[in-house]
Amino acid sequence: WFAFMYICLCHGVTDKKIEQTIDDGAMTMRDLSKELQVGSQCGKCCGCCKKILNRKLIEIADITEQVA
Repeated sequence: WFAFMYICLCHGVTDKKIEQTIDDGAMTMRDLSKELQVGSQCGKCCGCCKKILNRKLIEIADITEQVA
């Protein structure tokens, strides 16, 4: 089974959904908010969303560097 954590309780968005959205092309918090509505209600999820976004973008950059 896969473990996941709810990041945005207002909209029921998990860390895995955020990661998938980044893998599908989201590059900014604005992209994530547009796709998933994260940060659009109470805003408490913004910090965690930014950490996930930064981690994934670094991961993607590292993979791209290795391929090049």
